[in-house]
Amino acid sequence: MERLSGLDASFLYLETSTQPLNVCGIVQLEPADDDVRYDADSLKRELSSRIAAIPALRKKLYDSAFNFDHPVWIEDEDFDLDRHFHHMTLPQPGGDREIAEACAYLAAQRLDRSRPLWEMWALDGTADGRMVIFLKMHHSTVDGVSGANIISQLCSPDRDAPPPEPVEGVGAAHRFDLAVAGLFSMATRPLHMVAILPATVRILTGWIGRSRRGEAMPPPFVAPRTMFNGTLTEHRTVAFTSLRLADVKTVKNAFGAKVNDVVLAMCAGALRMYLDDRDGLPDASLVGVVPVSVHENSGRPGTNQVSAMFASLATDIADPVKRLRVISFSHEVGKDHNREIGATLLQDWAQIASPATFAVAMRAYAALDLAERHPVVHNLVISNVPGPQLPLYFLGARVTGLFPLGPIMHGAGLNITVMSGDGRLDVGIIACREQAPDLQALADAMSTSLDELLGAAATRAGEG
Repeated sequence: MERLSGLDASFLYLETSTQPLNVCGIVQLEPADDDVRYDADSLKRELSSRIAAIPALRKKLYDSAFNFDHPVWIEDEDFDLDRHFHHMTLPQPGGDREIAEACAYLAAQRLDRSRPLWEMWALDGTADGRMVIFLKMHHSTVDGVSGANIISQLCSPDRDAPPPEPVEGVGAAHRFDLAVAGLFSMATRPLHMVAILPATVRILTGWIGRSRRGEAMPPPFVAPRTMFNGTLTEHRTVAFTSLRLADVKTVKNAFGAKVNDVVLAMCAGALRMYLDDRDGLPDASLVGVVPVSVHENSGRPGTNQVSAMFASLATDIADPVKRLRVISFSHEVGKDHNREIGATLLQDWAQIASPATFAVAMRAYAALDLAERHPVVHNLVISNVPGPQLPLYFLGARVTGLFPLGPIMHGAGLNITVMSGDGRLDVGIIACREQAPDLQALADAMSTSLDELLGAAATRAGEG
């Protein structure tokens, strides 16, 4: 068995019917031709041959009334692929709109906790004959890096690559060991809290000092309220688009920025257009939370190895070049500040999370519409995930698009995740349907925003 970390388990405790904490992805595969065949059945066979090599797809939750700590993962001895792999034919005409609507519906459904926490849907009936895969995993099982690793295990740079070698799973549960370890953990939690309190106080006082010097990232609760900052409903909406990574690099080189700066500026410009068209653009800049992987810097257990950085998106600035420069500068400040906070603070506090307290508090938070009443913590989550820059084959089929969809939470009902790969920049967007109508307009604005930056880069090159 394998104990969940506090951060992993917190995604279980915080989940409600209107806040399913799923991490999803839309994988577009090339249309079939004469020399390759793949349909739902062939994809299922290929997946079956790889399950033995991916323990994360075979583990399920286990808990006990005598366990006073977080649940554990155990091997699902009765694993049945038919409970996880499904097939759906899209309604006609089978375009991007029908794909997005199907994926939005599937993303809103909670996973069955009596089984391994993932599903894969093969969607056919597209207008151009391509197959679309919708992959859904619970956030307790993956973060951005580990999710990308699982995708890489399902993919290969070679269409005919053999399945990887089997990997041993997490094993079975031992109730006595579970109870004893849980009792010990509960007894030592006060000591754990005492240990992390001084560091937390130092971080808070340091934040104040940095703010006075203009060297701090934006604090929580200063973001302006927008249309997607409220209590979630159970409905989701999805949009996606694909751009040229070379265009992003052109802008990066023209202005001496980083790829992530250009991605944030592109998203900020699109958000500005989307909100302005709906008379919802606030005077103050939007504040995004940018997940930061700490896999290389954290010695803590668990799958989710992540911290969070607050970032100003400079949406109050109309000029795209000035917006990029402000984002680039503030992002460097934010990264330096985040390094000072440390890689493990979020994980350390989550380790003392109480399932009963978290679950009750989240239900009350949603029922009382508290997200509508207190100052906005942050406006949205925005993430940039680098992917492999080479052609990939997913279960034998060429990948032509890979659009990640992160979870959304009460108070911040919009998530934009960008993944680069094989010369593409694939943008996946998910939101609460009632808070973000016509989400495809936001996806379309990404191209317009990037074109603005490209135009400025061309002007700069001409002046040079």
